[in-house]
Amino acid sequence: MARIFITGISGGLGLPTARALLAQGHTVAGSARSPDGRNAATIAALQEAGARIVTMDVTDTASTEAGMADAIAALDGLDVLFNNAGIGAYGIQELMTPEDMTRVFDVNVMGVQRVMRAALPHFRAQGRGTVLYTSSLIGRIATPFYGTYSASKWALEAIVECYRTELSDFGIESCLIEPGAMPTAFFDAMVTPTDTQREAAYGDFAAIPALSAQGLAQMLDALPDQRPERIAEAVVALLALPFGQKPFRTVVDHSGIGPEIERYNAALHDVTRTVLTRFGNADMLRLNA
Repeated sequence: MARIFITGISGGLGLPTARALLAQGHTVAGSARSPDGRNAATIAALQEAGARIVTMDVTDTASTEAGMADAIAALDGLDVLFNNAGIGAYGIQELMTPEDMTRVFDVNVMGVQRVMRAALPHFRAQGRGTVLYTSSLIGRIATPFYGTYSASKWALEAIVECYRTELSDFGIESCLIEPGAMPTAFFDAMVTPTDTQREAAYGDFAAIPALSAQGLAQMLDALPDQRPERIAEAVVALLALPFGQKPFRTVVDHSGIGPEIERYNAALHDVTRTVLTRFGNADMLRLNA
């Protein structure tokens, strides 16, 4: 059984994953920005189930480093990091101010980097570790009104591509999980544009994002398999695979988009291997199937 740390444990994807891993017998710790806040009841239930909870704000370096140290101490070590904490964004791209975009990137990109910098000294010292990351299908393609969110996940994908290669000699394997849209509280806390003055210039088009979001909600209601529990199942399945034989990318989607993303991923995999082979670096891909 593994010692696993999940960032954003009380959120939409972290919560069912934590429950599934605890049920499997793993030792689980997780982070929450405010354990006594609005998710206090959820946190208490996780603790009752055996999870260790640490306070961590991934937008603050000192908080992240202290939270990681607390998690490693609570788990008496660390085998698996699930870099899962994230925030959404939705709205007409021009109306997103630089400050709006910074809020998203500070969690989804810099937050991931803070967590990695806090965890990697431990993994490198022990010569082994597994890191999972929550990306998105729209970290592979861009769709209207999700430009800022997609950009943050595209950036995450690039960062993880580099971590995959740069950490391979240290025995640290990397896995990206790419979910489709899921009906979670994620949609209730999304960053939306604050430039209301420019919104008027869009006229009737300004109403389209709300209509599109309503259509997505209706679609998700009609897809009972498109649920956060599918992510938990994917994580459990990945961790059951032998070290070094896990796929680099795992698509989790039941809306019909997944196969197209998998086709794109397969093509990129071939391109990546060809480029690294020409530079003599293909061995840096060895820790993934």
